[in-house]
Amino acid sequence: MEKPFDIQLERLTGQASYSRPAAMNLASSQERGTFFLETFGCQMNDHDSEKVAGVLLARGYRQVETPEAAGLILYNTCSIREKAVQKVFSRLGEYRTKQVEGKIIGVLGCVAQQEGEAIFERAPWVSLVCGSASYRRLPEMIAQLETGNHRVTGLDTDTDETFETEMTRRDNPFRAYLTIIEGCDKSCSYCVVPYTRGPERSRASDSILREVRQLAELGYSEVQLLGQTVNSYADPTPRKMRFAELLLAAAEVPGIRRVRFTTSHPSDFTADIVQAIDSQPKICDHVHLPAQSGSGKVLREMQRTYTREEYLEKIAMIRGARRPIAITTDIIVGFPGETESDFEQTLSLLDEVRYDSLFSFKYSPRPNTAALRMNDPIPEEEKGRRLAVLQEKQREIQTARNLTLIGETVEVLVSGKSRRENQWSGYTSSHRVVNFTSPAKELLGTYVQARVTGATPNSLVGEHAV
Repeated sequence: MEKPFDIQLERLTGQASYSRPAAMNLASSQERGTFFLETFGCQMNDHDSEKVAGVLLARGYRQVETPEAAGLILYNTCSIREKAVQKVFSRLGEYRTKQVEGKIIGVLGCVAQQEGEAIFERAPWVSLVCGSASYRRLPEMIAQLETGNHRVTGLDTDTDETFETEMTRRDNPFRAYLTIIEGCDKSCSYCVVPYTRGPERSRASDSILREVRQLAELGYSEVQLLGQTVNSYADPTPRKMRFAELLLAAAEVPGIRRVRFTTSHPSDFTADIVQAIDSQPKICDHVHLPAQSGSGKVLREMQRTYTREEYLEKIAMIRGARRPIAITTDIIVGFPGETESDFEQTLSLLDEVRYDSLFSFKYSPRPNTAALRMNDPIPEEEKGRRLAVLQEKQREIQTARNLTLIGETVEVLVSGKSRRENQWSGYTSSHRVVNFTSPAKELLGTYVQARVTGATPNSLVGEHAV
């Protein structure tokens, strides 16, 4: 059946707009200005940038590859760690001696929300400071700048406007992100998210499922539900759909082949989520469940709302599923007061859980957080040592776990082609990277069976199982 005009156009342009007027406006983009957008941070930031680009494209802007070619220069930022913030201000510092007359420079996202109007003092050449909850208002704010205002802000977090913009430009032609819950009500002592993203606001289930259906019509086969604590989702409609029910409903949409979700909070991870994964093969067999530390004492200081024992109960619940489920996590080393014994308990957690992958970080003091007032900071050199030890242990675990998959046949969503002949890559349902050989001429966006013939710590090697 032929698709409606606007959906056809959006699929061809790679832009996911669901209204005819926004799509029609693209014709005048060249006359309406240019923008450059660089993104720092996580998948939430990546998706926010898709929203920002969509809003601007719908208003006739054209995206360019370099800041030099742009009239509007935007940095979508992350403030979870100090290093990310430093990188943003380093970028802004490049304009200190450059001629930027006539250009609009804007800081978006978490650093914008965290620093607010202080950014204007640190970098007076910045004209726009906008948090993630105000992206719908970007055209209005840019119009104010174009008419003579020198500084414009959008810093309100008491809104659900982050969920839906009139147009979202999709950067991946096969996999699409959907924000289902924004903000966080947890009070982890190290985390700045409640201050930069605001309180938890959940999107209506009917709105989410409507977008999943639209994405399926556009040809997307994998959707990933996003939230700072995605499994804390609380449907605001009378339907009161639970998170596990939402996963199942999304998987039942015709055309959808995979449903992912991230990031889960251990305190809200319930048995019905595992049951949903067990009962519906389209829900990916992968759970990202941040532990942050293996020490009960450090978890209390972090205000993580669960004990080591309670966390391990969640792990046992996942391991008890009928189908194997990959488990990944986040770990922070060098939290204030973390002793060598505390660190050893984190290493023992890795031995006990045997994670399939791990994101690890050195503790970084963040503004407005309770951890700033804690004594006994860990020296940077010691943080670095602990991080190296942790990463080496995890490398050994990942190598061993991946080696057990040799000889198995796995399904791969093909997302990349190497310059080398017959070399392809993609992801399994468990989010493992597979690099494999195939004589096929075109596989991008398709699902293929690959037989695993080798393994490294970070990926599998295989061949197309025809």
